[in-house]
Amino acid sequence: MKNNDFAKYLTSFFTEYLACERGASHNTIRSYSNTFVLFLNYMDEMKHVKAENISVGHLKRKTVLDFLNWLQNEKFSKDSTRNQRLAAIHSFSRYMQYEDVIHLEQWQEILSIKIKKTEKRNVVYLSVEGMKLLLSQISGTTKTGRRDLAMIALLYDSGARVQELIDLAPVDLHLVQPYYVTLYGKGKKKRLVPLREQQVKILKEYMEENGLDRLAANQKPLFANNRGGKLTNAGVTYILSRYAANARVANPELMPETISPHCLRHSKAMHLLQAGVNLVYIRDILGHVSIQTTEIYARADSKQKRQALEAAYVDVLPVIEEKSSWEKDSKLREWLKSLGK
Repeated sequence: MKNNDFAKYLTSFFTEYLACERGASHNTIRSYSNTFVLFLNYMDEMKHVKAENISVGHLKRKTVLDFLNWLQNEKFSKDSTRNQRLAAIHSFSRYMQYEDVIHLEQWQEILSIKIKKTEKRNVVYLSVEGMKLLLSQISGTTKTGRRDLAMIALLYDSGARVQELIDLAPVDLHLVQPYYVTLYGKGKKKRLVPLREQQVKILKEYMEENGLDRLAANQKPLFANNRGGKLTNAGVTYILSRYAANARVANPELMPETISPHCLRHSKAMHLLQAGVNLVYIRDILGHVSIQTTEIYARADSKQKRQALEAAYVDVLPVIEEKSSWEKDSKLREWLKSLGK
């Protein structure tokens, strides 16, 4: 194998296979590229092989396993992160099965590496009161505050993923009845999510103030940073955490210790479920591929489970008569027993 064959195959994997043939999202490509940057760093630090000298022969099952262990032991990656890195290498290996047929066994050995089982995390979400409290912390007296209110309210109202929100442009909003927003989810799948009238009012005022209601601004970022560019995931998280911190001071019982943009997505789903909305509709709003993914909200809602059990309850147990007060008094009971001795 040539020393530069890894670079050649990796380049075609990203530019031809992922981007063109598969139409992978920007997020997927970024995640996969981060994985291989880490792999190059690992080969340099631990195997003393420079990037320009790596060949596909280096990418063997044991090397991949050592790399994954290095991520967890040296970089303190969680199991979920380790599994994401493995998914990227698996994808490359599946591609190489057809590009490098001679070494098919090598690629299949890598594909045999199993993902680690991860502990299912509890769904963190805000109550309706908690959501109201959070939004009440955002001041409408400043231009930045009005942007943040429009953004955080839309993040909740649409149940959007944070990247879906970041990618929005004014053209994606339909602000005449019927109101809705067009979101592009994983795999660039498009879905239309209805918006409430109050949300539309907030958006219209925000867009008018920032000139985003003009036709020329149709393709600009709906929510921009100070330089006019798209906000980042970290940027949205930071903005949200500031208001959450204020809400936590106001009422710590309504605000979790940590909150993320995804928490608002969970909150929207739980509120829809508690309002009696069918899981199928919630699945479509959230853009889940399978109803099984959406079912996590039904499993997490202990109040709804309790109400369902109470509604289906059939009284089959015998009635236990309550003991009289004197029988509960241990001293009196013992004294009465002593009378028969």
